[in-house]
Amino acid sequence: MSAALKNDRFLRALRREPVDTTPVWLMRQAGRYLPEYRATRARAGSFMGLATNPELACEVTLQPLERFELDAAILFSDILTVPDAMGLGLYFAEGEGPKFERPVRSAEDVAKLAVPDVDARLRYVTDAVRLIRRELDGRVPLIGFSGSPWTLACYMVEGGGSKDFARIKAMAYDAPATLHRLLETVTDAVIAYLDAQRQAGAQALQVFDTWGGVLAPHLYREFSLRYLTRIAQELPRGAGAERAPLILFGKGNAPYLEDLAASGAEGVGVDWLVSLDEARRRTGGRVALQGNLDPATLYAQPEVIRAEVRRALDAFGTGPGHVFNLGHGMAPDMDPEHVRVLVDAVHEFGRRGA
Repeated sequence: MSAALKNDRFLRALRREPVDTTPVWLMRQAGRYLPEYRATRARAGSFMGLATNPELACEVTLQPLERFELDAAILFSDILTVPDAMGLGLYFAEGEGPKFERPVRSAEDVAKLAVPDVDARLRYVTDAVRLIRRELDGRVPLIGFSGSPWTLACYMVEGGGSKDFARIKAMAYDAPATLHRLLETVTDAVIAYLDAQRQAGAQALQVFDTWGGVLAPHLYREFSLRYLTRIAQELPRGAGAERAPLILFGKGNAPYLEDLAASGAEGVGVDWLVSLDEARRRTGGRVALQGNLDPATLYAQPEVIRAEVRRALDAFGTGPGHVFNLGHGMAPDMDPEHVRVLVDAVHEFGRRGA
């Protein structure tokens, strides 16, 4: 893991240092839109068979880097590995997404939970990180990640995905102390998990607060922001040039940009519902910004993709502190050639703003 980085644009941008051009990576860049991913997934036999096999997880992590001039790799895994390691029985129902055999519905359920031993229960993740770092050989940095405490709690309480999050919102209103105990335990687990990824070789870390935007403002600050801030302030990240920066990303987080910028994180990821010029003005240069092209842009024609990339870069403006990304993840039916157009356009037009 001692190989010198050949491309450090991504880390330099997160440190708000000058870069030769804007760096770019894409959420879910390793995934079902790539035929080579689908072939590896078929060999694995199941999604969890893929995610829990370090060699195959490494293979799919590297696949998009063979196609596109991306500036970072992101570990292939799933945010629900943490609650699975807490004993909730993760499984994937065909056509229904992830589910838990033992959802958390009561104070008694919460009391049974404990922070998992990462080395014992999540060793497959840290083994994958070590293997990916070795195979990257300094080509680009590696990002590790976790779901946010609130987002993980949503799946744990609902028992899977949800359209209205009725159970966990009811818990927030009727049993806030129980929900806080759950979130405290999950936050401790997330900190331990991210720190283990960093020690295994992840050079940056991202927390996905996918469902923070479903909360009313007072509930967001109490049940999501509080725990994101705890992570930003308590997560060990190293020092100096070896420090692993932390990015907090959330769908629907535009109302809280000032709070997120004050959290202690190095970067804030934003979706496409706020312009980058507004986000930059409101965060005041305290953090790097990541984002924020609407993923649906990739369904457009190449010339439209190029124009929208340029629009986003122009919105951020000149100077350091921007990592280009989508405002959320890739979809399975997106055209890989359109991804190539996007990545190349970022590097072409990003030279003007760097």
